[in-house]
Amino acid sequence: MKEPKGFSREVENLIAGLRGVPEDRGRSRVRKTAELAGLIDELLVKYRISHDSLEHSIREKWPELVGKANASYSHPVVVERGLLLVLASHAVVRNELFQHRQSILEKLRKLPGCGAIRGLTLRAG
Repeated sequence: MKEPKGFSREVENLIAGLRGVPEDRGRSRVRKTAELAGLIDELLVKYRISHDSLEHSIREKWPELVGKANASYSHPVVVERGLLLVLASHAVVRNELFQHRQSILEKLRKLPGCGAIRGLTLRAG
């Protein structure tokens, strides 16, 4: 059975005036309630909580991709628009990653789900 359609705020205030109760002067509207399980599922999908993210799998393999020495001074952060953002704490490491970016990209593209990565963005960090 359908719920009856609610009145507008103006009509509600007219009725409140006739009944002698305070008018509703707020701007908020009451939202319909939703199932909590459905909301939690939506949040898990939206924020990729229940899945291993692409960035997580790259972080696990990072020492194999760039070497242990470079991996200790650099950190892959996020993949946006096909570019992997990497923070490097030393200029020498940043230059080393820049010089070997093509070989790093080739290794990256072999990882599952990383075929669409088309470049590296190196920043100080």
